[in-house]
Amino acid sequence: MLIDLQLHSTYSDGYLTPTKLVEFIAKQGVKVAALTDHNTVGGLYEFRQACKEFKIKSITGVEFYVKLRNKKFNILWYNFDDERPELHDILRDSQARRKNKMRRSLLRLENLGFKINTEKILDKYNHYVPLNHVVDDILSIPFNKAKIKKDLKNKTPQENEIINHYFKNLKIGVLYESYINLDRILKLRKKIGGQLILNHPAKNRYIKEDTWRELKKLGIDGVEVLSPHHSFNAIMYIQYLAKNFEFVTTGGSDFHRFDNDLINNSWQYFKIDIKYLKNINKII
Repeated sequence: MLIDLQLHSTYSDGYLTPTKLVEFIAKQGVKVAALTDHNTVGGLYEFRQACKEFKIKSITGVEFYVKLRNKKFNILWYNFDDERPELHDILRDSQARRKNKMRRSLLRLENLGFKINTEKILDKYNHYVPLNHVVDDILSIPFNKAKIKKDLKNKTPQENEIINHYFKNLKIGVLYESYINLDRILKLRKKIGGQLILNHPAKNRYIKEDTWRELKKLGIDGVEVLSPHHSFNAIMYIQYLAKNFEFVTTGGSDFHRFDNDLINNSWQYFKIDIKYLKNINKII
C-alpha cells in the first residue's frame, strides 16, 4: 500500500492547495497521507475533507523546526489533538517570530535598492511565511529580476542561488527559521498525544548514533527512512540505526510543487510502500 507522510500545501511553502494536493496524490495511488505544513495546522480541515472525498486515510500532521541546545533539525508530529489551545499558542508564537525575521530580511533588501513593499508581501501570508513564495513575490517585479541577474552575474539564476545570496549571506544578513525548543514540544506531546519523528535526517546530517541515542531517551518515537533527500547508502544506514534503537520508520515525498504537468520535485514523485517501513502501523 502506498503512503505519503510528508506533504506541503499553500498554507506553508507548497504550491498546491490541500484539495489540489489530495487530487494529485490520489492519481498516484496513495491510500494514506499526512499534510505536514511548516509550523501550521491551518490546512488540515481542507485536507481531511478532500481525503474523505478521494477515500484516502488522512493522518494529522505538522512539521516543526526544533532545536536541542546547539543542534537544529526538523521534526514531524503525527496523530496529535490539533484543537488544543496550547498547540496554537506555540504555533502563533513561531509564526510571529518568523514574520518578524522575514520583515527584517525584506527591509534589508529594500535598503539594497530592491523595489519591495514589505508589509504588502507579509500580509499575503496568514500562517507560515514561506521563503520560496517570497522570492516569487520579489521576482514578479521586472526591476528586481533585472537587479538579481546583475548582482549574481547570471541571466538565469535559480531559486537556491537567490536564497543563498540574499537570505543566507552573512554580509547581507541571514534569515533564520523560528525554531522551537524540543523540550517544549515534548512537554506538549504529553498533553495532546501523537508520535514525533525525526525527518530526513541525512539531509540535515543527523545520522550519528550518539544523537539518536539521546533523542530516543528524550522520547522521539521514530525516524523518516524513505525520503528523496536520502541517498541509497543513507537509507541503508538509517534503517540499520532505526532497527538498533527500535524506532518507528516512516516515509514521505516532501512534495511541494510541479510545473506544466511535469513533476519537478521529489524524484518525479517519490512513492513509498509500507512494506519497507517497520512499525508504521503505529502511525497509520
